[in-house]
Amino acid sequence: MREDQEVRAIADRLHSAAIHLLRMVRKQDALMGEGPARLSALSVLVFGGPMTLGRLAAAEQVKPPTMSRIVAGLKRKGLAATITDAADARKIRIQATTKGVRLMQRGRKRRIQSLAALIAGLEAGELETIDRAVASLERVLRK
Repeated sequence: MREDQEVRAIADRLHSAAIHLLRMVRKQDALMGEGPARLSALSVLVFGGPMTLGRLAAAEQVKPPTMSRIVAGLKRKGLAATITDAADARKIRIQATTKGVRLMQRGRKRRIQSLAALIAGLEAGELETIDRAVASLERVLRK
């Protein structure tokens, strides 16, 4: 078991690297023509499925009135739609439209291409190390 100080130092470096990677790939998001709040909410809908406004607001860590404005913008652009729950007509769910799904898929493809270009020049051993690290992070996140 590594000492706490060593674990904190690794966590500090991981934090910095993750932030820099996210900033880099977010540059690709600017090409999508939507703001970060809308893209983030749309991503939750595309990859998490239809959900209520309250659940979407909780997932995005914003208040429901803020999420209402974000969803209204997504609906105006044809990226999201509301559907009535079949079991309870009072319950409204928000879902990504086909147009919204396609937008997110194109954006994801651009971000992945950007990351792939960044790591393409690494040596085989370095790529294997990153692959193992990603697998470890995925395992930790599943807990």
